[in-house]
This record gives sequence, C-alpha cells and structure tokens, in this order.
Amino acid sequence: MKKEITEYRMMFIGLCIVLMVASIFIFAKSLSQEQSGLSNEFLTKDVSETETVFPDIVQEKEVFALAGKAKLLELQTTYSSRERTLSNFYKRRAYPGAPPRIPHEVQQDMAGGNNCLTCHDNGGYVAKFSAYTPVTPHPGMENCRQCHVPETTETLFQETDWKTFDPPEIGRSALHGSPPPIPHSLQLRGNCLACHGGAAAVREIRSSHPERINCRQCHVKKNDLHQFTVKRS
Repeated sequence: MKKEITEYRMMFIGLCIVLMVASIFIFAKSLSQEQSGLSNEFLTKDVSETETVFPDIVQEKEVFALAGKAKLLELQTTYSSRERTLSNFYKRRAYPGAPPRIPHEVQQDMAGGNNCLTCHDNGGYVAKFSAYTPVTPHPGMENCRQCHVPETTETLFQETDWKTFDPPEIGRSALHGSPPPIPHSLQLRGNCLACHGGAAAVREIRSSHPERINCRQCHVKKNDLHQFTVKRS
C-alpha cells in the first residue's frame, strides 16, 4: 500500500513538472511572437509623422556621386598662379547662383553631353587653357548649352536697369570653428564636391576635408535652421 502511494506521488510530481515545462514553453513562444509583431510594426510604421522635424533630403544622394573621387580631389596639386578666384567665380554669373558663362571658345558641334564632360566630369588642370576645370554638379543633365552660353561680347546688347545682388557672406558660423551653414539652395547644386572639392575649387570655399562625403551631416541649409530653433516666451 505504501509503495502504491509513493508511485502515485511520483506520477503526480512528474505530471506537474511536465505541465510546468509546457506552460513555460507556451509563454516564451507567445512572448517571442508578440515582440516580433512589435518589431514588424515599428519597421513598417509610417514615418511621415517625423518628416516635419527631419525631412528627407532628396539632394543628399547627389553628394555621393564623387565619393570614389574624393580622395583624388584632395591630392590634386594646386598651382597658385592658375587658381580660380572668387571674383571671377561671381563675374561669370549674372547673379549669385546663376549658371556661369562659358569662358572659352566653343565649337559649333559642342552642344553638350560627352563633349563638355570630357573636361568637366572630373576636373583637373587643363594645359590648353592654363586653368583648372570646374567639376559639374549635375553631369546627368547633358544639354549643357540650355543654360550655359559662351561669352560673345563684353558689352550689353541693350542697356538695362538690372542690378545683381550681393553674394552670400562666407564662413558665417554660429561659433568660431563650427560648421558654416549652406547659404544657397541645392537645386542643381546637390553635389557639394563639385564646387568645394579639389584644386579647381575657389580657395575661399574649398573644403579642407573632401573625403568626408556626408557633408550635410554637419552643414545645414540656412533656411532650415528655423526647424531647430527653440522659441522662447
């Protein structure tokens, strides 16, 4: 009789252990599925709520176009007597940000595309003109002469009251040594290294670190600064 009671007791204890293990397994599996569901919900969640604070930067991808050439731009030799100057940089534009005029002779069949990109895709020193060739920030737009025209005369076709405006000030950082804001729009100028990297860049706006491709990690558009301004009463 005592032996049978002991056997029943052992069977009961064994059954309890089995039920306990099964309960732990079921609970763990349920918790895992719940966590997986939350992760999927987070990954598929519409991020439109945060776009007003941190909007997607459409032009950001364009700055990576010269990523493979960034180190080469940094290593380019600069001849000070052949450098592009800031005054000429603005002189060849009707106003700051306008398409620059073509300062050299252009053959009739040089409408754009590969003809212009032969020199302006990579930049560098061109012995024929004894000058550095600026890199185009938008090589995909091959109809260059739609916006860029050669200079055919030094005088105006007709007198006009048009007045240009002053270019943006350079180096207007919030603090000494902090990254300066971007003072211009990024339309057709999303590739920062085209104007700010390499020996063809004007010294005053030439980047000292073109190898840090992600420029807008530190530099923000001046007009976007209001998004990060704290309003005080």
